[in-house]
Amino acid sequence: MSATPHAPQPPGALYVVPTPLDFGCDVQLQRPVTDSLPLATLQVAAKLTHWITENAKSTRAFLKRVDAVLPLAMPLQHMHWQELTRAMHKKGDHVTAPMAVKDVQQWLAPALSGHDIGLVSEAGMPAIADPGSSVVRTAHSMGLEVRVLSGPVSLVLALAGSGLNGQHFAFVGYLPQEVSARVARLRELEAVALRTGQTQLWIETPYRNGAMVQSTISTLKPDTWLAVGCGLMVASGEEPRHPNRGHEEQRQRHSAPVSHWKKHPPRLDWSLPAVFMIGP
Repeated sequence: MSATPHAPQPPGALYVVPTPLDFGCDVQLQRPVTDSLPLATLQVAAKLTHWITENAKSTRAFLKRVDAVLPLAMPLQHMHWQELTRAMHKKGDHVTAPMAVKDVQQWLAPALSGHDIGLVSEAGMPAIADPGSSVVRTAHSMGLEVRVLSGPVSLVLALAGSGLNGQHFAFVGYLPQEVSARVARLRELEAVALRTGQTQLWIETPYRNGAMVQSTISTLKPDTWLAVGCGLMVASGEEPRHPNRGHEEQRQRHSAPVSHWKKHPPRLDWSLPAVFMIGP
């Protein structure tokens, strides 16, 4: 009798793995990883041995936090790592995707042999205000299953706590660094928000947050509503005001008309990542 042939190995999946939003913050401000990621997400992350990452160093630090809860499938030094290109960081996947397809196909090739692969950014959800969409698109084109795990998305957390329109909104990425161009863009976004009711969201590098908020309150109309979510899901380092509550990220939110911002500047920690939002 001839030997029974082995069944072909089913392909692996691409897992979009969120990470805590406290990357780059003081270690003392980092909450336990279980505060921001559900156990089911940690269980998948602990089993993955192939990674496509924005920053391998930050992913290793994340996996060490996972390992403190659930043992990893293998030591970090034995895992397989692929870092996204610098162009994907600086220009965005939508610009570099056509040039990167062959590279991404090679990175995803282990999935064709049955290995699950994790896609991870430095903080938050990959492909949402972070690179990774070209990896997801290529996975779809290769017929691979894409599975998105539950975890924090700073844009949604910020919008939900802003009081602005959550039914109609747009994320516009980064605003120009040059002052006159930034002012022109702010006026353009304000016009859209006031005309359509659509909330406008953007982000900024933390060391430029102070300049951004000053430009915003000096440019926009007094009645335009400005909201900022700052250091979301990061512990404040203070004792909770209520004995039954933990460290609340709401302490790093402020939402009010621009006129109120001018008269009563909030005490926010501008060294933390922030989401800016405006609307009527």
